[in-house]
Amino acid sequence: MAHHTHDGDHHDHSAHGTMDISEHLKTWNGFWAGTKWSTIGLVLLAILLAIFRTNP
Repeated sequence: MAHHTHDGDHHDHSAHGTMDISEHLKTWNGFWAGTKWSTIGLVLLAILLAIFRTNP
């Protein structure tokens, strides 16, 4: 099997031994905010449905 190299590819981030996780943190924070507000909305909806239920 031939080993393919890309001469123009200078994006080897692992060469320095560091890891940039800023994009991962942004994604996680966005996911967490969405989850939190969705849960709050569902709890409020459940409370409203419990208060204004029509069947005895």
